[in-house]
Amino acid sequence: MNSYKSPSLGRAPREIHPPLPAGAWGYTLEPSHLPLRVVPGKVPAGFPSPAEDFSVKRHDLNDLLISHAVATFLWRVSGHSMTEAGIFDGDILVVNRALTPVHKDVVVAEVDGEFTVKYFYKRNGQIKLQPANPTYPDITFKEGQSLRICGVVTSSIKRFRKTAQSLD
Repeated sequence: MNSYKSPSLGRAPREIHPPLPAGAWGYTLEPSHLPLRVVPGKVPAGFPSPAEDFSVKRHDLNDLLISHAVATFLWRVSGHSMTEAGIFDGDILVVNRALTPVHKDVVVAEVDGEFTVKYFYKRNGQIKLQPANPTYPDITFKEGQSLRICGVVTSSIKRFRKTAQSLD
């Protein structure tokens, strides 16, 4: 768990230490394998090109999205405060608890018992959480408030069409 001290606050926000239980508000990824085929190269988003005959290599989503399997969980987004970062209501975030956040990382944070996803701002001893939507205010901290960084968002999974099996 990471807590931060801001000289402008006089003292650090009060840190809280409840463990994150597996599956309580997210989904823990087990170190299993999900071999999926990945087409080599990139697909153009402009004019269509003729399909080529080629072999496809299988990739494991764990290898592509996860660097610390036991410290990584999934969390579904609710709300619109991060839309300009490409994170929308209903997206699934891949969150890594093993990483220490740096300035401008997207983090899942607990502020006074409420969870949020925001940019982590840390400059000149000042810490705040910033939305990626101008209609939402920054979260700045006053003395006595608690801040706990639950993890750094490493990926966002976007669904365009529901499948029979989903994380809902």
